[in-house]
Amino acid sequence: MGSKQIAQETFDDAVQENITEFEMDPEEAVREAVQQFEAQGVDLSNIVKAVRQSTSENGQEQKHEILLILDALRRCVADSNLAEMAEQLGLFMQLCKEQLAFRYLAAQHGAYSVVLPAFQLASGDRNLTLKVFYALSAVLDGQPDLLDSAGQDLLLQTLKEQAEDAEMVLAVMRCVRHACLKHEQNRQDLVKGGVLPLLTGAIVQHGASAEVVRVASSALRIMTFDDDIRVPFGHAHDHAKMIVLENNGLKVLIEAAKAFTDNSSVLSELCATLSRLSVRNEFCQEIVDLGGLNFMVSLLADCIDHPDVVKQVLSAIRAVAGNDDVKDAVVNAGGTDLIVLAISHHLANPQICEQGCAALCMLALRKPENCNIIMEGGGALAALQAMKTHPKEVAVQKQACMLIRNLVSRSRDFSRPILEMGAENLITEARATHKDCDDVAKAALRDLGCKVELRELWTGQQGSLAQ
Repeated sequence: MGSKQIAQETFDDAVQENITEFEMDPEEAVREAVQQFEAQGVDLSNIVKAVRQSTSENGQEQKHEILLILDALRRCVADSNLAEMAEQLGLFMQLCKEQLAFRYLAAQHGAYSVVLPAFQLASGDRNLTLKVFYALSAVLDGQPDLLDSAGQDLLLQTLKEQAEDAEMVLAVMRCVRHACLKHEQNRQDLVKGGVLPLLTGAIVQHGASAEVVRVASSALRIMTFDDDIRVPFGHAHDHAKMIVLENNGLKVLIEAAKAFTDNSSVLSELCATLSRLSVRNEFCQEIVDLGGLNFMVSLLADCIDHPDVVKQVLSAIRAVAGNDDVKDAVVNAGGTDLIVLAISHHLANPQICEQGCAALCMLALRKPENCNIIMEGGGALAALQAMKTHPKEVAVQKQACMLIRNLVSRSRDFSRPILEMGAENLITEARATHKDCDDVAKAALRDLGCKVELRELWTGQQGSLAQ
């Protein structure tokens, strides 16, 4: 994708020029403009790639459909025309959901300042209020910077006052989720405003609603992200601790899972959130004590054919296995065999191979007894097959190397059988291909007993640092 950007008007002018100067039909004119700008390395992800519609009889004034709808919505708000406003909000929401370019263009023309006042007009009309939040959620998707303090207050106030209305809570939580993704300040402001107990409370109060549980769990998980590149560090760890210690988050999530034993989508989301909350040793143990590990292992066995679910469960097992006692619990529950099965079953999926190797790597760390079980279950062979299948995937190569190293570091008897599987060539190739694999590959080769060329980066000889 290109790094250069252009304004929507620049693209539209190029399309119009293709139509008038080169007599192209509209579709051809758009295609030609796209090819022209992409050839120049321009990023068109925020550009509406369509011909503007004429808004006057002489064709002098032209606008994109999203802006025509936004103008109509603006008039409805100004005139307090509630019936028409409901229709325009629906049209606006549908178009915004189609692509980021529509949302971006609408935001550039003041969409947020049109949608937010619509809430005041909708006061007392539940269906209209829902439409406002649907539209707000749509325009915030990928554009969290739009939310201001008034919007934050509105979201928090509605979650508190409408806590019993599952549909309203769901609509607001979607806004919260979009507003907090890749936006650290919104996360911190909403947490300070008390959003965490409102999210866990929604799961408890509407525990029978799969969508409420799924979206609330997702929103909680996003509160633990550190994905805003504009800030040097975030409060992800603090938020995770608050969810667990102040809001009983682990129990809430694990209890919620019991109502959805046959809903892989909800269980997958719950697993993903639990993995983000496993930030302390005692939290990992609490997940096991509450029955979280049992449901993860059962889910892995029952949903082995669903790659999205498998990936999330493996990630969660990897996270909770940071606790040494939990390592044993995973092994005793038959987790190692299921992890090996998952890797073999989804060998073509690099993310599952990565997470599977990482989970086995964690289970093997400082645990020679677990290493025996992993070896007997074919864990080393599965890891090497993953390396062979995904030579260009650095994450797979790295996790597999770390697993091999953990297996042999305290159990040197495994070196020979692993070498006979072809480990040396695969690890040497990974080291040569991926710079990020150099250290872990070198450690694996060394502990396997292979000859490794060790380079001294600096010996302190031949010269002084002070010149």
